[in-house]
Amino acid sequence: MNAPWHWEYHRYDPKTERLVESLCTLGNGRFATRGSAPENDADEVHYPATYLGGCYDRLTSVVAGRKISNEDMVRLPDWTALRYRCLPDDAEPGDWLTPDHPTLRHFRVSLDLRSGTLIRRMLFHDAEGRRLGVTHTRLVHIGDPYLAAQRTVLSAYGWQGRIQIEAVLEGAVANTGVDRYRALAGRHLVEHQAGVEGEGIAWLSCNTATSRLRIGLAVRTSARPLTPVGRACTSTTARQTFILPIRRAEPAVVVKTAALFTSLDRPWEDPVKSSIAHARHAPEFPALLQSHKATWQRVWSEGELKTPGETGRVLRLHAFHVLQTLSPHTAELDVGVPARGLHGEAYRGHVFWDELFVLPYLGLHFPETARALLMYRHRRLPAARNAARAVGARGAMFPWQSGGSGTEETQRLHLNPRSGRWLPDHSRLQHHVGSAIAWNVCQYGLASGDTGFMHGPGAELLLHIADFWASVAKWDADLGRYRIRGVVGPDEYHDAYPDAATPGIDDNAYTNVTAAWVLARALDLYRELPASRGPELLAQLGLAADDLGHWEDISHRMYVPFHRGVISQFHGYGDLAELDWDKYRARYHDIRRLDRILEAEGDTPNRYQASKQADTLMLGFLFRPAQLTRLFTRLGYGFDDELWARTTAYYLRRTCHGSTLSSLVHGWVLARQMGPDAWRYCENALLSDITDAQGGTTGEGIHLGAMAGTLDLVERGIAGLDPGSDGLHIDPVPLSQIPRSAFSISYLGHRDVRIWFRPGRLGIRVPPSPLGPVALVLPGDRRERVGAGEERWFRLPMG
Repeated sequence: MNAPWHWEYHRYDPKTERLVESLCTLGNGRFATRGSAPENDADEVHYPATYLGGCYDRLTSVVAGRKISNEDMVRLPDWTALRYRCLPDDAEPGDWLTPDHPTLRHFRVSLDLRSGTLIRRMLFHDAEGRRLGVTHTRLVHIGDPYLAAQRTVLSAYGWQGRIQIEAVLEGAVANTGVDRYRALAGRHLVEHQAGVEGEGIAWLSCNTATSRLRIGLAVRTSARPLTPVGRACTSTTARQTFILPIRRAEPAVVVKTAALFTSLDRPWEDPVKSSIAHARHAPEFPALLQSHKATWQRVWSEGELKTPGETGRVLRLHAFHVLQTLSPHTAELDVGVPARGLHGEAYRGHVFWDELFVLPYLGLHFPETARALLMYRHRRLPAARNAARAVGARGAMFPWQSGGSGTEETQRLHLNPRSGRWLPDHSRLQHHVGSAIAWNVCQYGLASGDTGFMHGPGAELLLHIADFWASVAKWDADLGRYRIRGVVGPDEYHDAYPDAATPGIDDNAYTNVTAAWVLARALDLYRELPASRGPELLAQLGLAADDLGHWEDISHRMYVPFHRGVISQFHGYGDLAELDWDKYRARYHDIRRLDRILEAEGDTPNRYQASKQADTLMLGFLFRPAQLTRLFTRLGYGFDDELWARTTAYYLRRTCHGSTLSSLVHGWVLARQMGPDAWRYCENALLSDITDAQGGTTGEGIHLGAMAGTLDLVERGIAGLDPGSDGLHIDPVPLSQIPRSAFSISYLGHRDVRIWFRPGRLGIRVPPSPLGPVALVLPGDRRERVGAGEERWFRLPMG
C-alpha cells in the first residue's frame, strides 16, 4: 500500500531497478543523486549517478564514419557507494551483500515525499539462520545546496560478530546510462586526485575534459562502534575500511556526509578545500535530517497542489521531482530546464522547449525560479543572434537543444535501435522554440507583475525573437500572405516532404500562428516601454521605428493552411497518404515510435498523415478558444468552436502519441470539449513515467515537461487559473475525477494566496500585505476583487 506522501516498492526486480532509481532520485535544485542501491556499481541493472545543474562537457566521437561532437551533462563521482559483509564469530567471512544476493528475503524502497528522504530496507537470511537487517536513509539537503547524506543501520538477528564496511568515493565513472549512446565517448572526468584526511574525510578532485570545470567532492564517514582498519587510495578512488562489532540490540551505524563544490560556484573558492571544510563542519545526521525536513515543509507550503485520491498522490510525486530539479536554489544558478531532469542521461541533459510546460507552474508558485530560467535564455541571447546571422536572418534564433553555451547542440545523426542505422537528424529546424520562450516571458510578466524584467531582459528576448520571425517570414504574392518555409513543427515525424532533396516543411500552422502572436505581443510591449527604452532596443536590433510597421503587417497576414474544413498541420499535409492504422497496430501493437517502425521497413512517416504528437493542437494548450478566435480574426481567418472541434477530432485519429507530452496536450484540449471523456488522456499523462509507458525510457531520466505539465493541466487547464492583464482569470472545467482541489500561489507580489475549488464553489484568501486587492475574472466575465487579509467565496456554474 502506498500512503499519500509515500512512493514505495516492495520487491526487488532487476527489470525495473533503473525505473526505481529514476523515480527515487533525490535533489535540491543544484544537484541530484539517483535512487540507486549503494551496494552496487554501475552495470546492466544498476546505475548510481549524481548530476549537477549546468555541468556540461563536450567530447568527440566517430559515428558512421563521421566525427561528431556532443555536449553532455556530466555524470559526477559516486558518493553513495558502501559495501558490507558479515564476519560471524563462528564462521568464515561472508560475501559482500547486495540486493542481487540470493540470501535477500525482504526488500522495500520508500520515497518519503513530505520529508524528501529515500529509505531502502533489506533483510538477508542465510542457510545457517543468521539474519542481517539493513536500512539506508538518504537525503540531498534541500536547505544547504552543497550537502547530501546517507545513514546505514545494520542489525543482527540470531548471531553476533562483526561487520566489515568499505566506504568508497568512486571517481572512475563515465556517461554510460543510455544504451543507444554506448558507442559514443563518455569519459568526461579527467585529472583525478584522491585522498583521505583525518576525521574520516575522503576527498576527490577532477576536471571535465573539455569545459575544464573543476570538481571537488568530500565525504565524511562516521561509524559506531568504530574500529578503523585501513584506507586505500588510487588517483580515482578513495576507499576506507572499518570493522564494526554487531550483536542483537546493538546495531552498527555508518553515516556518509557528502559536500560537492565546483568552479561554477559563486564566489569562487578552491572546490576541494571548500568540500573538505564543508563536510568536516556539517551537522550530524539527526540535525541534518531535521533542518532538511523543515525546509521541505516550507517548499511544500508554496508549491503543493492538493487534489484527492490517487490523482493527488501522482501529482504530488510530479511536483516533488519538479521541485528537486528546479528549486528555489535554482534562482542562483545559470541553468535551464533539462528535459529529463537531473535524473539521467537521456537527451544528454539538454534544454529543449520543455520550459513551455514547466514555467507556468513555477511562475505561479516560485516566481524567482521562473525568472532565473528565463535569464538562462537571456544570457544566451548573443549565441542566438549569431545563429540567426549564420542562416541569413535577423534577431535571435534559439537552438532546439541548448546546453552550456547556448549554441545548437542537436545531434546531426540519431540511431534507430530497431534498424541499427544512424540517420540524419533535422530536428534543429524546430525554430518554434523561440515562440515558447516568448510565451513564457509574457506569462511570467502577467503572473508576477515584474515590470523591471519585462522592460529589461524580457523586452530584449521578446523583440529579438519577433525580429527573427519577421526576417524569415517571406511574402507570397500569389497567396497574398507571409509564409515561413523549411521548418519542423512539434510533430518531429515530418521533417521533409516525400522524396524531397532538402529537409523542412512549409507553413507549419503552430509555427506560423505563434510567430504572428509573438510579433503582436512584441509590438504591444514596445508601446508600453518608457520613452528612452524603445529607441535603445531598436538600436540593438538595427531597426528603425518604421520597420515595426512591417511587423504589424506580418502579424495580420501570416498564412495558415487549411484543408477539408480543418486547420492543416502544414502546407500539403492533407495531400499525404492515409496510414493503415489497424494494420500497423495489429502487426506491432505498440506504434508510438512509428517513425522507427517505418524506417526499419524502408518507409518514412513523411509520406503519411500520421503525427508523433500534438502539433496543431498545441495552439489549444497555449491559447483558450476565445484567444484563438481573436488570433485567427486578426489574421483574417474565421475561427469558431465547430472548426476547432473538427480540427481536434481530425488529428486525434492521426496521432500515435510518441511523446509523453502528447496525451497531456490532448487531455488539456479535450477537457473543454468532451468533459469527463477526456480523462483517459489526462490519466495517460499522469501515468506515463510511473508506468514507464515509453518502454524503458524513464530509467534514463524522468520527463520533466510531462510531469510539470500535469500540474499545469490541473491548475491552468482544469481549474482555469490564468493570469491576465485585467486580473486572475478563473474558469474551471467540472470533472468528476477531480471534484475538488486547492492551491497556494504567488500572484502580482502576493505570496501564499490560497484558492479552494469545491463543486459549484470557489474560495480565495489573500494574506495581509500592503499590496492592493487581487482582481478576479470569473466565468461569464464576472469581475470581483479580494482585498489583502480577506477571504471570499463565490458560486460557480456547475456545467
